[in-house]
Amino acid sequence: MAIEVGKRYIEGKELKCPVCGRDQFWSRHTILQGGRLQLLFELGWAGKNAENHVCASCGHVSWFLKPLKR
Repeated sequence: MAIEVGKRYIEGKELKCPVCGRDQFWSRHTILQGGRLQLLFELGWAGKNAENHVCASCGHVSWFLKPLKR
């Protein structure tokens, strides 16, 4: 499976890397797990999916709990 690098948009705005300012990203999905912390603190985000966008230039990872509007 090839990694698709390109521009990403969040709420209609083009995503720019906060570190290097570039606009090329590849994406992945992550399942958030709370483990024992979830049991202690009743974390609402645990067990949900996050969409990650990784800057193709510097590798900075931006996390989003809501899926992108394409």
